[in-house]
Amino acid sequence: MLSVLARIIDIAMVVAGAAIAAALHDTSLVWLDDPQRTMVLVDCLLVVVCFPAFGIYQSWRGKRFIGLMGRVALAWLVVEGAGILMSVSFHQSGDLSRLWLGYWAIVSIVLLAGSKACVHAILRELRRGGYNHKAVAIVGGTPAARRLIAQMRARPEAGFRPVCVFDDGDAAESDVMLDDVRIERSFDTLVRLVRSRAIHELWLALPVSEEARIHRIVTVFRHDFVNIRLIPDVRTLSLFNQEVVELLGVPAINLAASPITDVRILPKFVFDRMFALVALTGLAPLMATIALMIKLTSHGPVFFRQKRKGIDGHEFEIYKFRSMKVHSETAGQVTQATKHDPRVTAVGRFLRRTSLDELPQFINVLKGEMSVVGPRPHALEHDDIYKDLVKGYMFRYRIKPGITGWAQINGYRGETDRVEKMMGRVKLDLYYMQHWSFWLDIKIVALTLWKGFMGSNAY
Repeated sequence: MLSVLARIIDIAMVVAGAAIAAALHDTSLVWLDDPQRTMVLVDCLLVVVCFPAFGIYQSWRGKRFIGLMGRVALAWLVVEGAGILMSVSFHQSGDLSRLWLGYWAIVSIVLLAGSKACVHAILRELRRGGYNHKAVAIVGGTPAARRLIAQMRARPEAGFRPVCVFDDGDAAESDVMLDDVRIERSFDTLVRLVRSRAIHELWLALPVSEEARIHRIVTVFRHDFVNIRLIPDVRTLSLFNQEVVELLGVPAINLAASPITDVRILPKFVFDRMFALVALTGLAPLMATIALMIKLTSHGPVFFRQKRKGIDGHEFEIYKFRSMKVHSETAGQVTQATKHDPRVTAVGRFLRRTSLDELPQFINVLKGEMSVVGPRPHALEHDDIYKDLVKGYMFRYRIKPGITGWAQINGYRGETDRVEKMMGRVKLDLYYMQHWSFWLDIKIVALTLWKGFMGSNAY
């Protein structure tokens, strides 16, 4: 019934969009002319056929609303495009105004998105008030069940209500409640609850090794009208709670893959190149002055170059202004600069304290080897040391390393003389990767400009 109502609303929005577009195109029109009415009729039929194929009328309970908006816009553009192609085939396109078609496309997207936003808002408020909820039974151990209960309660607008947890893994377990949710130990009780329609959803929060248990539950309830969802517990295998993706037409869970993918990365790509170009152009006089000071005060090259790991472990040569006297290191060893390090020149000490020695890395950004914001790359020798000591250390290289990052603006600059310091830095880097957005990058750049140039740990 709700699906039929949703289709009627969508058709009404398309017709209303066509009428509003006609009024915008020609204020003297009272209603659509014949070619326009034919086009509207064709597109309404295409809406009925095409919109379900885009998954618009499936249940969006608990899913991201922005995803629905994207599908609606794409589906409508496909429908209007198909309608135009059909009109061309029947030699009717010459009677249709291109301006009206453009108005219609824009106005209908606004009306379709607005109507769905209103319905979504109404359902959200109803669910927050305790209506339109689905009773959920969680099958799984205590940690996984507790996490799902907390998520359901944190998002009441999704409309899921935990009613029981089924856990028969430990017969000696005496607990009867988990976060005010009843724990059932008897499988027969679970069957009775499902078949009495007291439970609408079964969420199997089980590890991937429990295939036999999963198969048994699916087999027992194969004739019952209950939604069974597998929420595999892969926390011990992956660093993040990765989304399920489609790979060759089948669902896949990224246990170890870059969390920053697809078109979301485009703003970061453009920002990096533009920012680096502006920075190198605007700071050229300052960089020339620094280069001259380095040449006049110490023997050796202006730039310090060193191999570092980039995205997916690809090595590149990082650029810095040389801040130390020319010296040789033991093969396979890199000694970090320490406080009052005699190797650091007078000019170099100032450059390090102000982070001006990092300016040449904008060349790396312009070349596409680094990003303005990202985890700082370390010397290859340090990678070899810390990759087995700090969990998630090498995962940092799943994205491009950066000139500045979340760790740097939170005090993790300079020497990492203890493994605890590196653990703290990596923890913040992983937080950045998990919560990345373009606006977080802008925030980090702003905070770096505000407070990040001077650091007590940089020497």
